[in-house]
Amino acid sequence: MLNMDFSQRVVVSTDALEWQQSSKEGVWRKPLAREEAERGHATSIVKYEPGASFSEHGHPLGEEILVLEGTFSDETGDYSAGTYFRNPEGFRHTPFSEAGCIILVKLHQFQEQDTSHVQVELDKAEWEHTENGLQILLLHEFNNEKVALIRWPAGLQIPLHSHDGGEEVFVMQGKFSDEHGKYPVGTWVRLPNGSEHSPRADEDTLIWIKAGHLSA
Repeated sequence: MLNMDFSQRVVVSTDALEWQQSSKEGVWRKPLAREEAERGHATSIVKYEPGASFSEHGHPLGEEILVLEGTFSDETGDYSAGTYFRNPEGFRHTPFSEAGCIILVKLHQFQEQDTSHVQVELDKAEWEHTENGLQILLLHEFNNEKVALIRWPAGLQIPLHSHDGGEEVFVMQGKFSDEHGKYPVGTWVRLPNGSEHSPRADEDTLIWIKAGHLSA
């Protein structure tokens, strides 16, 4: 197992990790959290070399993907950088990438009643503008779980707050910091239920955030 104690704060600089060969030639990954070698709960950065593919498969308790670089494809279409989608249990596909891509992937983490198929393209969606200067794009919401992209202007500090149900963050652009450290682009952070911090954007920053899904 890797980083499966959800009561612990976890910070991983994904740029510093070595790529590991997956079960398919041309597909590489950087595991961030993993229950078992090839099944169960998993969060990873995955890289497809140009022309790489996986055979047809499904995902018990769903698959959540954020395209970070390049274009990810399957039978349903081509998904460029900035696309977020959720494939629920029962959905099957044969993923590939003609030109290559890098994606953030979360497997086996849907709530059992969450059966929505979701697809959102960052550049085509309508963002909410808040009074303090944040721009928020809600990607998915189910019960206590919320997933969003946040554009965070340089210098903006968020007041001290706690995370009911925990929080995960992946830094897509820029850098932020808090009382515990600095988090540049490529950093994955998982904060446990009840944790507190007062983060500040050190430069214009874009983050993917998932909150409320980590129980006590």
